[in-house]
Amino acid sequence: NESTKCTENLTPSQTEGPYFKTGSPQRNNIAEGVSGEKLVVSGYVYDKHCKPIANAWLDFWHADANGVYDNTGYNLRGHQFTDEDGVYRLETIVPAPYETRPPHIHVKIRALSGEVLTSQMYFPNDPQNQTDSIFNQELIMNVEDVENGKVAEFNFVLNQ
Repeated sequence: NESTKCTENLTPSQTEGPYFKTGSPQRNNIAEGVSGEKLVVSGYVYDKHCKPIANAWLDFWHADANGVYDNTGYNLRGHQFTDEDGVYRLETIVPAPYETRPPHIHVKIRALSGEVLTSQMYFPNDPQNQTDSIFNQELIMNVEDVENGKVAEFNFVLNQ
């Protein structure tokens, strides 16, 4: 499967943005009780030698189906750890665009020994990708429509 292969290309970093909050709950499903189109994102976290990283910390956050972030609670926010094979699995909803930004998911990733990578993941073929000031083609998820929503794959490669 082409999408599970690692490349030597490090995942580009991107701005944290104004909506990051520390202290998110540990959970794989960050959309409990939140309405929207279901989305499951999964993939691997690799080191620069394409070896999977077990127990890497990933913290995800994004806007809701109306383009609004929860800045008082922890809806659509959560962290998790990769399994022994370097795999993560995020259950959430498809975020809406807001202002000039296309739909995207924020992430911070840290392996046990490394620095934090802050980045964002984007959806393919969104028209706002082309006008977004920080959009990066390398951060597009592989997204497919499924019966009850969407599934996406994205692999991270950390500089360690």
